[in-house]
Amino acid sequence: MKYTDQAAFDAVNVFGTGEPNEAYARYFSGRSFLRPLTQPGEAPMFLANVTFEPGCRNNWHIHHASSGGGQVLICTAGEGWLQLEGREPISLTPGVVATIPANVKHWHGAKADTWFSHIAVEVPGENTSNEWLEPVSEEEYPA
Repeated sequence: MKYTDQAAFDAVNVFGTGEPNEAYARYFSGRSFLRPLTQPGEAPMFLANVTFEPGCRNNWHIHHASSGGGQVLICTAGEGWLQLEGREPISLTPGVVATIPANVKHWHGAKADTWFSHIAVEVPGENTSNEWLEPVSEEEYPA
């Protein structure tokens, strides 16, 4: 379901919007918010609820790993997009679970007309790192 009104969205965003994602703002077009669900070092993997305002998306990026690794997105509220390089975008709605393999260039974020949240799961692996790349262009995003 699409939510243009933030108050209506907040009512269904079960994990909460969280705080402005200032630490990673330079890797997003638009405003995003972060609510950690686990703390690094306290759990075997990091999980966070990431909320995107309408039209917000992260830059192209890669979750590198020599084995294991990658990312899982568990969509919880609103509607968004995921695109793996060279593939058609995937519509993300509540209940959709998307697996992003390690070493695959991709981006994800809200559709243009709705708020969106997903739980981001960093999959454990060996020699893991994230590489942030160029923004999703204004030509790529609506396509």
